[in-house]
Amino acid sequence: MTTTPSTQPISRFAHPEIAGLPDDIRQRILAVQDKSGFVPNVFLVLAHRPDEFRAFFAYHDALMDKQGNLSKAEREMIVVATSSANQCQYCVVAHGAILRVRARNPLLADQVAINYRKADISPRQKAMLDFALKVSTQSHCVDEQDFDVLAQHGFDREDAWDIAAISAFFGLSNRMANVTSMRPNDEFYTLGR
Repeated sequence: MTTTPSTQPISRFAHPEIAGLPDDIRQRILAVQDKSGFVPNVFLVLAHRPDEFRAFFAYHDALMDKQGNLSKAEREMIVVATSSANQCQYCVVAHGAILRVRARNPLLADQVAINYRKADISPRQKAMLDFALKVSTQSHCVDEQDFDVLAQHGFDREDAWDIAAISAFFGLSNRMANVTSMRPNDEFYTLGR
């Protein structure tokens, strides 16, 4: 089956041309393009406001690229599960592709996006996602019992912070992607399959 590339706009907001961007942003986008073979639309859409672009990606990188008790695939699971709960098409599709690649599992992202409780993941990962979803949808209800459950699965307080921060950060990302009507790149749909 072949697909025709989309001709739909990538956002309801105008986005700048790469050549006209500040040098640091242009270099980052070109580096991503060199690595992946395309420019993810999130970079173009958020470049609409350069200062916010810088702040967004600085926090993104601090959360998603750090060393710790959470693997890079588990970090992506958090993004996919919370983005699904927030009905963010862009983040489910884009981070689902990254999850498929990082987990080396073409089925996992779809399972997590639809219902992580039935996905082929470990009890530890289910506890992690339970906490992430509680942060995403009911953060006012988080209590010590939630931390106790995480501890039973080998997560310490710093891990809990990481899970919560990823969930909270992508709550922002999901909302901006939805408001801007950010369209997932066609390339994401087949990546890692």
